[in-house]
Amino acid sequence: MAVKSSHYFAHGNTAHGAHFLYTSAFEGQNKIFVLTGPQGTGKSTVIRSLADSLLDKGLHVQCFHSPLRPDELDGIILTELKVGIVDGRVCKGISDCGAGEIVSVHFGEAFDNSLILPEHNITIAYLRGKLETTYSDAYETFATALRIHDEWEKFYIDNMDFSKADQIAQDLIQELYAGHENDTPTASRHLFFGAATPRGAFDFIQSLTAQLERRIFVKGRAGSGKSTLLKKLASAAETKGIEAQVFHCGFDPNSLDMLIFPKLGTAIFDSTAPHEYFPDRDGDEVLDMYIRAITPGTDEAHATEIAGIKARYSAKMKEATSHLAEAEAIDSQIKAYYVAATDYSIVEKLHLQLQSELNERIGSIQLSK
Repeated sequence: MAVKSSHYFAHGNTAHGAHFLYTSAFEGQNKIFVLTGPQGTGKSTVIRSLADSLLDKGLHVQCFHSPLRPDELDGIILTELKVGIVDGRVCKGISDCGAGEIVSVHFGEAFDNSLILPEHNITIAYLRGKLETTYSDAYETFATALRIHDEWEKFYIDNMDFSKADQIAQDLIQELYAGHENDTPTASRHLFFGAATPRGAFDFIQSLTAQLERRIFVKGRAGSGKSTLLKKLASAAETKGIEAQVFHCGFDPNSLDMLIFPKLGTAIFDSTAPHEYFPDRDGDEVLDMYIRAITPGTDEAHATEIAGIKARYSAKMKEATSHLAEAEAIDSQIKAYYVAATDYSIVEKLHLQLQSELNERIGSIQLSK
């Protein structure tokens, strides 16, 4: 049975600050509708409604979730139509994605600024400053957690057999790509499968890999070469013309956490906390980098030091998550002022205009078949 929707993030709250992958995620669309206007003017609600209506018509929809409120959508791609719809406030880089046409849809038309009183503007300005500070605190705390994580990794890096790790990569490249090479190098698509959210780590690994024939669960420790392995595989895929979806770590976007090869029906991913899963069906297998490439007894030899580092790391991650929860609360306070000043009958007109254009495009596709 074909999957009707795919779920991703293209915006992450990371140890390197806010990080966006929209330029790659939306590359090559024929048309992108960018919904402009303040928060609270119905953009996410309209995007969700359009997604639902297209799913009801049997079309495939790629859903891009908000890292602040993962139940909400910041954007969608209508796969068969090659059309994207995004909230312009939160989709940095969308104008650089090489779309055939980018059209602004002005949801600000529904917002009546006269309903925001002078005292409201003072409060909103205060809250915006507080929100910026709260995000900065979250990013600084994530950065501290990453430095602690580097301490953790060092124990395993110092005990790694790099020749064995490299051989694992070369063997996988041969096994996965042999017979599938293309003379034309290809550019990979870059995405997040998860994000740091006010609820903690959140991911879509299971749904993204559900229909694949083969899943390789990479186990190991911090610093045991999981991300390096995925980088070698991603680089080789591009060189050999193998289509790949490259998923960056939502905590440290310089690291990779998963590769999906759609035409090979295969995924290989870091299956350790906070996205730890275990094989549960035919086609699942485990690749344990600790067993394969790290000096036996490393865990036991450094157990006390590692336990202390792990405790400090967990405390910082919990603290960063609390900052994101505070950011969500502040953002909700700001949003409430704009919701109260929005004419949703105008929002509905804009919604219907978008729906009408999409229906026309669907009709054109159906006629051409």
